[in-house]
Amino acid sequence: METPDTGYTFFECSNSRCDLRFPLDTKLYDGRYCPRCGAQLIRHEAGIRPQKPPAIETTRFSLIGALDNVRSGLNVGSVFRTADGAGLSELILGGITPTPTEQPSISKTALGAEKRINWSYHPNLPETLSERKLNHSLILALECAPGANSLQKIQLNSPVPGQVILVVGNEPAGIDPAILRIADQVLYIPMNGEKTSLNVSVAFGIAVYQLLWQL
Repeated sequence: METPDTGYTFFECSNSRCDLRFPLDTKLYDGRYCPRCGAQLIRHEAGIRPQKPPAIETTRFSLIGALDNVRSGLNVGSVFRTADGAGLSELILGGITPTPTEQPSISKTALGAEKRINWSYHPNLPETLSERKLNHSLILALECAPGANSLQKIQLNSPVPGQVILVVGNEPAGIDPAILRIADQVLYIPMNGEKTSLNVSVAFGIAVYQLLWQL
């Protein structure tokens, strides 16, 4: 089966000292001159459109994301896109987390996922999660806090319930302590290097897929 054309073509600069190689939408630009040095461009092959990956294998539980005071609409949009790709059933937005109806920037990174994922807003997320826990949801908080366990070595003392909620929080302040107190487990992502944290949407994506593969 032939792979659909993206409409982009890869070009290479004819100047060996420059040697720039890059894709160009030939419907918008003629691709004659190198944008870096101005030399003639050599046209190469068309870009290949990435195919839709196979679906994630069915899990024994429904995974839900909870955003505790995540300020950036761009990060929220990125979380929506990850949630859609990973097949999450719902996103719970809490505190000062912006919603798709009030923050247009969310759509820039969500790319339409905000219209496909069920979401709800709750001003007091600890209260909402406490209610969910009473209804037998497992609460997992992603925070490098005292007593936290590595995401790579997550162990549960009981069978995974039908609903698992992954909570991520405000980057400067961290997850609300009231949520950490009710969490069934607090998890952290092991890291090397000098930085002590990841962008919240990146961390969410790592944790989501690790939970889907491991639980």
